[in-house]
Amino acid sequence: MSSSEEKVAPQTSAVKSFLSGGFGGIAAVLVGHPFDLAKVRIQTSPDGAYKGTADVFKKTLKADGFRGLYRGMATPLVGVTPIFAVSFWAYDMGKKIVYAATPSRTSQDLTIPELAFAGFFSAVPTTLLMSPSERIKVVLQTQGSGANKLYNGPVDVVRALYKEGGLASIFRGTGATLLRDGPGSAAYFVAYELIKKSLIPEGGKASDLNPFTVMFAGGMAGVAMWTIAIPPDVLKSRLQSAPAGTYKGTADVLRILLKNEGPQALFKGLGPAMLRAFPANAA
Repeated sequence: MSSSEEKVAPQTSAVKSFLSGGFGGIAAVLVGHPFDLAKVRIQTSPDGAYKGTADVFKKTLKADGFRGLYRGMATPLVGVTPIFAVSFWAYDMGKKIVYAATPSRTSQDLTIPELAFAGFFSAVPTTLLMSPSERIKVVLQTQGSGANKLYNGPVDVVRALYKEGGLASIFRGTGATLLRDGPGSAAYFVAYELIKKSLIPEGGKASDLNPFTVMFAGGMAGVAMWTIAIPPDVLKSRLQSAPAGTYKGTADVLRILLKNEGPQALFKGLGPAMLRAFPANAA
């Protein structure tokens, strides 16, 4: 829907947007979390620990049962509604900034660079919520099983991280999260808007699209996002899962990774990320 159409269309209530975004986010977490677990474990494990996504599932099921596939899910499940709400609010603010900066524009349709700016902008405030959520999730996903299990849940992780290094420990990886979600969100929203627009019947509008078409646009947008988000995601996962003092920061993770494993290691976890991207974002 173009901005001119949005001006005459009834405004959806904030509560309705918040709830619908929240349900969408919960669906994404439920569908995608096992693949996210596989991604993080492949990214943070030594070479040869896993043969691929199926091997992660096999070993996880053997060690922890079916519930093991959803280890670390509680934090993103609780946080997804406010995170999605902030993300789409900030995306809308990004578009308003573009309009305010271009008062003499002849078309209300945003260009690809303008959509990319709005998408990148959406990740800035979202990162403040996303980073600690990701930190807790990654710690739970990468801890051992059975006797080697260190934490009983998110609250236990927060308590331990705060004792270890205060808020700085809980927010470790914030820069890497923005490095991932800034370009990733730009790619997501550009792909979503362009794909959705290309599927609108001639002379029609966005509201004419059926749910399956919207699901396809969302799924493909997720694929576009993770195509460029994997390298910084690898750095984030390693930084957030490592014991305190292992790395000095994101740049140090990159330096050590390139030195020891080569640039191909930046694409670890691409398989499960792609398997997750379409169904989770479509949901």
